Amino acid sequence: MMPEVTSDEIGRRKFQIQKEKAVEVAVEKMRQNLGSAWRFLSASDVDALKYVLGEAWVSIERSTWEKYAFARLTERDVRSLAETGKNLRNRQIGEHAALEEVREILLRTL
Repeated sequence: MMPEVTSDEIGRRKFQIQKEKAVEVAVEKMRQNLGSAWRFLSASDVDALKYVLGEAWVSIERSTWEKYAFARLTERDVRSLAETGKNLRNRQIGEHAALEEVREILLRTL
């Protein structure tokens, strides 16, 4: 017999899927915009980028997130976001500081 799945668990999983989808869409826009320059990003850069965007998605209002033009991010912006993600993951900077850096970069796309 399968265990019961609570509505809280379903809600958490739905939220996680929405976050992953939003991050994938944003990353795909960046990848298309950067073209051949994208291949110079390492797998750890891309992982860190996805990580920090996921953390940002959680804290940014959906209406604001939808306005960001991820396709306008430059290679430098993408590298900065990845670096912020690495620093956050390694606890070299705190979550608040990391999210401020992400917001500052994303605001330039509006």
